[in-house]
Amino acid sequence: MPTMLVGDFEDDYGIRYHLSPDLWHQRPDSRYHVVQWDSVGQYLIARNDATNPADGNLWTRIDWLPLEGMPPWEWAFCLTVWNAPSEDEARETAPADRSSPRTGCGGFPFSRMRRMVETGSAPGP
Repeated sequence: MPTMLVGDFEDDYGIRYHLSPDLWHQRPDSRYHVVQWDSVGQYLIARNDATNPADGNLWTRIDWLPLEGMPPWEWAFCLTVWNAPSEDEARETAPADRSSPRTGCGGFPFSRMRRMVETGSAPGP
């Protein structure tokens, strides 16, 4: 898993995420259990959690791309397919068009991601 994708993020629609090597958690209720990271191809394959609001137990391919010169946005992603019947079909889905981030996600823009910074209270005594 690329280190730039680890942590807590918010997309440009205000949706929050927690990403770890084995879980893509789109808060509050959608979880994708990662079975493969492809750093060269810039995508991941995941099994949808059975309790997701939609498409439980199906398969997802998420393509990503780094963003340069767009602070606070660090990277962007596309849910290229979210309802594939098998892991192989998700993997074999054609990648999103990274050359056109504004329309390359099935005619829609990639979702841009910015890192969330913890703003906890001061430590106690």
